[in-house]
Amino acid sequence: MVSDRRTLLADAALDVLADEGARGLTHRAVDRRAQLPPGTTSAYFRTRAALLTGLVARLVQLDQAELQATAEHLPPLLTVDELVDGMVLLTRQRLTGEGRRRSLARYACTVESVRDPELREILVPRENAGREAARRFLAAHGVQDLETRTHTLLTCIDGLVFDRLVNGGEVAREALEGLVVAALR
Repeated sequence: MVSDRRTLLADAALDVLADEGARGLTHRAVDRRAQLPPGTTSAYFRTRAALLTGLVARLVQLDQAELQATAEHLPPLLTVDELVDGMVLLTRQRLTGEGRRRSLARYACTVESVRDPELREILVPRENAGREAARRFLAAHGVQDLETRTHTLLTCIDGLVFDRLVNGGEVAREALEGLVVAALR
């Protein structure tokens, strides 16, 4: 029951952060969003730091599950077009619906992590099926310095998602193709 309540509160905190930003993330706002009595959030997450830590851990859990599920539905990425198709799918997931809400919360948490080593540690890029698919693709194409190139490619995609969150619209396929071509050079 405790972990279910913590998950419910972390999900509500994620929603508050996505809708109201970092300044709107309070224990009371999370209680209201979760439709629980006042004081419930502070009973499970005593401080704002504890609330952010719980929210970030839940965010990473949701992101990892999404990346795994997406990778399981994709064929092996062998051509540039196949990799770009996978990247288009990922950017659309991150810019629409629940993915957009998580992206907004993720970037707010990333800014918070600049001053909080515990949050930064939780947000460190993780091994996942999406990262592994990009790594395998680059390795199959003879890319040297595989880890650095994989990290750079994924960071660039993240930057494009951030730009589209701020400025609206989708990530252009041509931009993603350009990233892949640059990674292969």
